[in-house]
Amino acid sequence: MQLILASQSPRRQELLKLFHIPFAIRVADIDETMDESKPPYDEVARVSSLKAMAVSREESDVVIAADTIVVCDGKVLGKPRDEADARRMLSLLSGRDHQVMTGLTVLRGEKILSCTEVTDIHFRDLTEKEIESYIRTGEPMDKAGAYGIQGGAALFAEKLRGDYFNVVGLPVCRLGKLLKEIAPELVD
Repeated sequence: MQLILASQSPRRQELLKLFHIPFAIRVADIDETMDESKPPYDEVARVSSLKAMAVSREESDVVIAADTIVVCDGKVLGKPRDEADARRMLSLLSGRDHQVMTGLTVLRGEKILSCTEVTDIHFRDLTEKEIESYIRTGEPMDKAGAYGIQGGAALFAEKLRGDYFNVVGLPVCRLGKLLKEIAPELVD
């Protein structure tokens, strides 16, 4: 049996290390396009399950996959295409509530457990100068919603309700529960 993380995200890798279980990385090469006619809550879980199935090879392997999105006013904010898109997203989030949703899947053989973890966040009002300064760091460019709460955007998040680690990209408490259900020998 091998524990597999279907992600190249350094943040997810660091969070998975909290479990003190050796794991391998297998990156899923799938189409992550979400159906805009369906609820983001359901779609993010669907994408995470596709990632898990794409890297599963052995019946005994335990595969963990996640997909994180930011949702504001029902609209999904993925990773920004460029600095202008990052500026648009950060301006939209300024002074507003939004949700971070992570679809989480744990797969072992024919058994697949998927869920969506939601964390509510409120950003304080941001100035144009703050947004420009943050974009210049390059940090927003590879993150859903154009921000990383574990980095410079920690200065923007005025309120948070839910799992902080979900916002980073891997809801570790929920993951622990799923692992206990699907592979108790790994976490007991």
